[in-house]
Amino acid sequence: MANMQAFKVPMPEQEPDVRNKNWDEVAKGYSSEDAIVEATRCLNCKNMPCVSGCPVNVKIPEFISKVAEGDFEGAYQKIKETNSLPAICGRVCPQENQCEHNCVRGIKGESVAIGRLERFCADFHSAHFDENSVQSVNIPDDAPMIAVVGSGPAGLSCAGDLAKMGYKVTVFEALHKAGGVLSYGIPEFRLPKSIVDKEVAALEKMGVEIKLDSVVGRLVSVDELMESGYRAVFIASGAGLPSFMNIPGENSNGVYSANEFLTRINLMKAYRDDYLTPIKRGKNVAVIGGGNVAMDAARCAKRLGADNVYIVYRRGEEEMPARREEVHHAKEEGIIFKTLSNPTRINADEKGNVVSMTCIEMELGEPDASGRRRPIEKVGSEFDIELDTVIISVGTSPNPLIRMTTDGLETNKRGCIVTSDGVTTTREGVFAGGDAVTGAATVILAMGAGREAAAAIDRYVKSK
Repeated sequence: MANMQAFKVPMPEQEPDVRNKNWDEVAKGYSSEDAIVEATRCLNCKNMPCVSGCPVNVKIPEFISKVAEGDFEGAYQKIKETNSLPAICGRVCPQENQCEHNCVRGIKGESVAIGRLERFCADFHSAHFDENSVQSVNIPDDAPMIAVVGSGPAGLSCAGDLAKMGYKVTVFEALHKAGGVLSYGIPEFRLPKSIVDKEVAALEKMGVEIKLDSVVGRLVSVDELMESGYRAVFIASGAGLPSFMNIPGENSNGVYSANEFLTRINLMKAYRDDYLTPIKRGKNVAVIGGGNVAMDAARCAKRLGADNVYIVYRRGEEEMPARREEVHHAKEEGIIFKTLSNPTRINADEKGNVVSMTCIEMELGEPDASGRRRPIEKVGSEFDIELDTVIISVGTSPNPLIRMTTDGLETNKRGCIVTSDGVTTTREGVFAGGDAVTGAATVILAMGAGREAAAAIDRYVKSK
């Protein structure tokens, strides 16, 4: 019998005024009792609209009914059938726009907390089963070799599926640590790095080889990989090239791209006192942008000791692309929102250090191509904010290195790799997916592309 309570079981969280000074995870996760109560809210619909909302088609009602029965490990194994990174997805997926958006319970009241239940199952498995429970796959010595470029969500997901199919997979990662955006981009308080490390270790146990500090396009080209015996190459190099606003003063001291700022904190451990990573610990910080990355940068700046952190965004709060939960958490933590404001100039002193930023007030006009109302400047409404640090978070695009060193690989005007079906490129034997194809998007969409690519590579190799 379904539990008809209208609202989700709340997720326990650290108090805002405590957590904005530490790097521990904000959300503490469900207890077993919470999880069972929440799972009984699922109606077990016949047509399962939640599943079609999930980019990797997790069998959601099946795993939730196992949670309701108290079979948490069974539930975890059910998720793992289609999702190789449940502990990560349970934390960073925008469930409210995907599975939970389609949940029938959401018509009257709140949808079932699918993401929280997924995280609970993954955390239960991690706490009760050691790494030795990972099935090592017996890959024959003469198995076909596949190269994967990039160890972010698309690359890891593709590598895992190919290893299960019996391929010899080598992942080439440009940085000194695997995980891609999961390692360098998402802060510790949203996604503890120990979780990413566990997922990477599980892949290695399955027989996937990960080569770090290996920049494809510099160390070795895609052509050279093909010539050296790899039967196919999957490009999952992400979208790590930051965009800027091209306003005066943008190259002053104290201006960062959100990418650099977050990489210094997450990958280079600037959040830890025992690391001497150079980073500016500003007292008055502005983050330009309204996406999840902007929220992450603002919340990190607060934790580094800033007195005032502003989110400066040219549209209204309703138009912000960030997850509602991220905006809510940022506000709770004391981040100041200056919406309908657009920076026009960054002002520096005679030594080139940022002292303030000039902005202009905006108002919203008719919707533009993105469907959002277009911001229009209000004449004569300029104002200054006193600052010592500015973080620019207005989007990223794919690094041009691979397209510049690979003949016959078509890209569009945004630098994204062109595919015929989401993963097959214009170059035979070369597949691509995730942010390298779509531009910056979500972890789960990249994982879905990784799974599709693994299936396409399997078909391609067998057809040869």
